[in-house]
Formats: sequence, C-alpha cells, structure tokens
Amino acid sequence: MLQHEIPMNSPEISISRLAVQELLDDFRQTKHDVNNALAVVIALAELTGRNPERSERLVQTILDRCPKVVEELQDFQDTLATLLEHTR
Repeated sequence: MLQHEIPMNSPEISISRLAVQELLDDFRQTKHDVNNALAVVIALAELTGRNPERSERLVQTILDRCPKVVEELQDFQDTLATLLEHTR
C-alpha cells in the first residue's frame, strides 16, 4: 500500500467547503505551473531544431522551474495526507 493510500474499508471522511476550496485553489496553481513548465519543454524541443543557440536559455529555464513544480506537487500531496490524518 502506498504511504498515503486510503484503505477501501475506511469510513467516509468529510471536510469543510472551505477546505475543499483551498485544495482546489492549490490544485489550480499547481496545474498552471505544470502547464507552464511543460510549455517550456515543448518550446525547447521545437526551437532546438530551428534555432539551437537559443536552447541553452530554455534549458536553464527548465532547470529553474522544474524543482518548483515538483515541490508544489509534494506540498499538495502533503496537504492531502495531513487532511487524511486529521480525519482518523
């Protein structure tokens, strides 16, 4: 079982509307950041073929943004895990 996986025989949990809204807001921001990072990766792939001298700048942008995206995904997972822990 994964670290934060909910067993199928667990009782139902409930969270407030505000908590759901906060999770949704966090998810939207993370989705936006992931989309931006992927757009840079796609641009790098396309521009490298057309204009190789610009690829170094795009590679640096990817290297700068990707750790932030991974951190945000981990934060979102941790938020959900904490929420689950408080409902036990």
